[in-house]
Amino acid sequence: MAKSILLLGADGQVGWELRRTLAPLGPVTACTRAEADLADLDRLRAVAAAAELIVNAAAYTAVDKAESEPELADLVNHRAVAVLAETARARGARLVHYSTDYVFDGAKPAPYIETDAVNPLSVYGATKLAGERAIAASGCRHLVFRTSWVYAARGRNFVRTMLRLAQERDELAVVADQLGAPTSARLIAELTARALAKPIPDGLYHLAAAGETSWHGFAVFVLTEARRLGWPMTADPGRVRPIPTSGYPTPARRPANSRLATDRLRTALGVVLPPWQDDARAVVAALINADRSQADRKA
Repeated sequence: MAKSILLLGADGQVGWELRRTLAPLGPVTACTRAEADLADLDRLRAVAAAAELIVNAAAYTAVDKAESEPELADLVNHRAVAVLAETARARGARLVHYSTDYVFDGAKPAPYIETDAVNPLSVYGATKLAGERAIAASGCRHLVFRTSWVYAARGRNFVRTMLRLAQERDELAVVADQLGAPTSARLIAELTARALAKPIPDGLYHLAAAGETSWHGFAVFVLTEARRLGWPMTADPGRVRPIPTSGYPTPARRPANSRLATDRLRTALGVVLPPWQDDARAVVAALINADRSQADRKA
């Protein structure tokens, strides 16, 4: 059991779930952005100075906005992470950090393994890769988990957006030529705690739910589940139109293939990862139930 665990980004999707899963491992100091902003390096050093285990669930995640804010994205995703790694190295602490499928360019036809060549297409991906490299260069004890298509029953994410748009529009157009595995914050948090409790060897691991889909397939699944639960929609699953990436231009380029091979993590933990549909189904139900409860309170 760790004597002191520092959790950064405790109000985010993954951080919120980590509050629960880290608790059995030792006393957790859960810091929100207001309490430990990664853009304030001096404050970050002071906050991390006494921790035996640092779990960094904070990041600059506005992928498109990062194209116009590269300095801020680098400060949060790279320079702050380097500070955490240096602090962990000096204290003999362990650092847990989360990275992304966006370190790859998506050109590989098969799922990516940890040792595949990286080639980020965006500022976001480049700054996250720089953070990974800073951790490796520091020599600190560490676990870095690359994840993909993260969502939860709280915060802004694809599932919540699809449920909202299905009530606001008659038809949705969703990209169908980008592939990945939607991965819930709950699964990330639970596997993190399991990796720390076992513990598994330091290093880089891919962490994603089993299976694959496109953003279009994900949207259709979400709305199919919503319809099954009686969620009122004007754009039902049959009104979700598949489009190519070129039909939805964004400031940041996304990899066409975001599939991550998870063999290394599954072997280290001795687990079978659940299909992405399992948690997606649960999150859709949680969001709909929460909305109905709120409506009942207002009635």
